[in-house]
Amino acid sequence: MSDHGQGETKPLILVVDDDAAIRDLVREALEHFQFAVAEARNGAEGVKTFARLKPELVVMDVRMPEMDGFQACAAMRQVPGGANTPILILTGLDDTESIKTAYEAGATDFASKPINLFILGHRLRYMLRAKRTLDELRESEARLASAQRIARLGNWERDLRSGRMRWSGETYRIFGVDPKTFTPDLASYLERVHPQDREIVARATGEAVRREGPYSFDARVLMPDGTVRFVHEQAEAIFDDDGTPLRLAGTTQDITERKQIEDQIRLLAYYDGLTRLPNRVLFMERLTQALTTAQRQGGTLAMLFLDLDRFKRINDTLGHTVGDRLLQAVSERLKKCLRSTDTIARGDPLASTDTVARLGGDEFIVTITDIARGEDAAKIACRVLEALNEPFKLEEHEVFVSGSIGISLFPHDGKDADTLLKNADSAMYHAKDAGRGTYQFYNKSMNEAALQRLAMENSLRRALERQEFLLHFQPQIDVVTGRIIGAEALVRWRHPELGMVSPGDFIPLAEETGLIMPIGEWVLRSACAQGKAWRDEGFGEMIVAVNLSGRQFRQQPLVHTVDEIVKSTGFDPRCLELEITESILVQSVDDTVSALKRLKDMGLRVSVDDFGTGYSSLTYLKRFPIDTLKIDQSFTRDIATDPGDAAITAAIIAMADGLKMAVIAEGVETEQQRDCLRQRGCRLMQGYLFSRPVPADQFRLLLQKQAGGEPPGGEATSARRVAG
Repeated sequence: MSDHGQGETKPLILVVDDDAAIRDLVREALEHFQFAVAEARNGAEGVKTFARLKPELVVMDVRMPEMDGFQACAAMRQVPGGANTPILILTGLDDTESIKTAYEAGATDFASKPINLFILGHRLRYMLRAKRTLDELRESEARLASAQRIARLGNWERDLRSGRMRWSGETYRIFGVDPKTFTPDLASYLERVHPQDREIVARATGEAVRREGPYSFDARVLMPDGTVRFVHEQAEAIFDDDGTPLRLAGTTQDITERKQIEDQIRLLAYYDGLTRLPNRVLFMERLTQALTTAQRQGGTLAMLFLDLDRFKRINDTLGHTVGDRLLQAVSERLKKCLRSTDTIARGDPLASTDTVARLGGDEFIVTITDIARGEDAAKIACRVLEALNEPFKLEEHEVFVSGSIGISLFPHDGKDADTLLKNADSAMYHAKDAGRGTYQFYNKSMNEAALQRLAMENSLRRALERQEFLLHFQPQIDVVTGRIIGAEALVRWRHPELGMVSPGDFIPLAEETGLIMPIGEWVLRSACAQGKAWRDEGFGEMIVAVNLSGRQFRQQPLVHTVDEIVKSTGFDPRCLELEITESILVQSVDDTVSALKRLKDMGLRVSVDDFGTGYSSLTYLKRFPIDTLKIDQSFTRDIATDPGDAAITAAIIAMADGLKMAVIAEGVETEQQRDCLRQRGCRLMQGYLFSRPVPADQFRLLLQKQAGGEPPGGEATSARRVAG
């Protein structure tokens, strides 16, 4: 037996024959053709040598001891990597039965004895060349199959006459079927296509055979387990010389993952991440389509702009997590009460339908197409408001919320999306001004009000630097002694064109825009400076009360700011009283207690303004270092005529006395109100009965009169009235 010969680059031929003389002749001839030769004396030895050396070609005799050529050929085919090695079987000239058996055993070709050694050399060269060509083809097919598997891309052909199809292995995998049990043809293929997409296949095939060019489409296919996947198909028709369409040749690619990513991107682009409602982008696209349809058909369309009332208070009080849960619950309730379809489930973000969308924050928008008249929109608005009336149960909280709705109509209130949205927004603000929990239709005067509001905001931003703010002071009276014991500082705005602007108009705007922060700091500084001036003039110690907004109280440097103002103005901190509302108290209770204690450590006083209109929790009152409760004027107003208000007021006074707090009644306008309050133990009051809020110079006159023995009203009769 011989090994490779002179060089590893020479093709190795294994010669298996029990006749040593024939092996020598074959070896000599093959080496002449630059082959390396290995030898084996019988079939069994040949199989072992084949497994060890892995030759590129085998020349083997049929008749040999121990294991004949047929058995050896079959055994070599079972050796790993041996399935494609060319095997040339040597047989007798007329041994046709052996030739048949050789092919059945896996032989590549045969040669008859006696052997023409020269022809054998050339024949082996040809066989090796064919083998290498086949190897390259198999490698190419393997690379193609691997690439198709990675790309989830299969190829196929369909005979247009019979409908029979030829599928690649990857095509079977894409459709989830076994090539051993599944026979691909047009009928079985269409069974796998989603029923709603079969028309796409028929239309594309028709276009291709009519020579309208290659086609491509996306379709859904049904898997054996009932799931749905997406495929992208491309194909073209193959024609004969006469132009008759013979077959379709195409590819099928599984694009399910890509579709899922596209759907996720589409969801992020078109839907609100918190509520899963359509967002502003999708809303505007739908509205534009709906307006085009309404204009073409001469129809009417309504837009409802919904804003939740006092949502910010809920968010600040209970936290953003509960606020988010509330928005989700509101969106679910809106979807249930409106005649809309769940477009998220349908997966069609551009479908035009009556729908609810979230514009952002606590703002929602509803479009109603094809309504007969404006009253229909009002009915839907009522339905929405009624749906919000039921309390929302969120974790351990039961939350009540209402909404204000503005309505604009196409084409009456606007012919484009932006105008309708702007006008519905304007109408919504008027609904809030009308008392909240209601709806308002748009009219042109609302636009004028919106423009005025914008102009006021612009003016408000410049009012501080133009020194347009001033303070008015309303005296707080001890009705037992008739003396002024304090003053509440109230900011006023003298607009250069509008004159005195009501605080009810500009304070909410300042809160909304954040301008309340610099304005509040100016009020505090000016009030302290004025209190110091009055004391320096000899009017004695007098409490100056200043209101703090929620934004001011929650700012981080509040204590530092107050300390700096008190020190820079020289005002005695024991004479400064900061007024806060009940809603401020219950926001971040621990932080509030900490801030109030730090203010108290500076010597300041703290009062709760408008007491009785908010949470009125005894638990909170016990925890907070509070000096004074101020009875809201809504109780004072009817104290003489409404037993309920009288009872509530008496309870507040008794509670304050029990907690060692002072109590001041606001809004006292009549002697009857004063007398009822005094009879229930309240001696500190403020209101128009004693004095309206007045500028600092007029308040000085009140102090001068008091120093001269006159009461705040100026006459001796007033002094007697105040003293009781």
